Amino acid sequence: MQSDLIDFQKKLGYTFRDAALLELALTHPSVAHEQGPGVLHNQRLEFLGDAVLQLVLTRELYSKFPEFGEGPLTKARAQLVNRRMLAEHGKQIGLGKFLVVSRGEELSGGRHRPSALADAFEALIGAIFLDSDYEKATEFVLRQFKRLLGELKVIPSLENPKGELQERLQAESPEAPVYKVASVTGPDHDRLFECIVLYRGKELGRGKGKSKKEAQSQAALTALKGLP
Repeated sequence: MQSDLIDFQKKLGYTFRDAALLELALTHPSVAHEQGPGVLHNQRLEFLGDAVLQLVLTRELYSKFPEFGEGPLTKARAQLVNRRMLAEHGKQIGLGKFLVVSRGEELSGGRHRPSALADAFEALIGAIFLDSDYEKATEFVLRQFKRLLGELKVIPSLENPKGELQERLQAESPEAPVYKVASVTGPDHDRLFECIVLYRGKELGRGKGKSKKEAQSQAALTALKGLP
């Protein structure tokens, strides 16, 4: 296993000073469920790696597209870091082979499950950040996303924020967002609608407009800005 991890690090283009961080990044939470709550796993590193990844790509998009505002940049970043895309990155570097999973997870094919690969990929970024610094983590991320960033010649638009929000949310769950009218004010000829968008009972955003459709679109746009 150790020799395999040496080869794996060569493939990554990064060699860990603290091998324990790499091993932690590769440890699936199912191990703790099987062996007990005292066993460390990669969820904390995933949390850290997600933040590092978001910052690196946000900065890159900010520099690459100086003429675009928050909305289009948010959509571009979302396309780069959705769970399907992260799982594909994990697959490309062969993460599944090295994941440490429980017996049950192994039997159910868990080491190659997209969610496990996506989580481990983010955990790996977090581990590199802790093992070195932001610059090294940036180098790794940009190597992994070089092709996609190169292909991103035109920033996507947010012409359909409701559709974009539904697409983003349904990458995680088939459940659709729900829109409700929160208030209607003003005279009949000049009404102002306020709508909220809910997902799994939680409010994601609010928006106002001269019609319900406009208010819903603004609510969806607000929700998109708040999504990681």
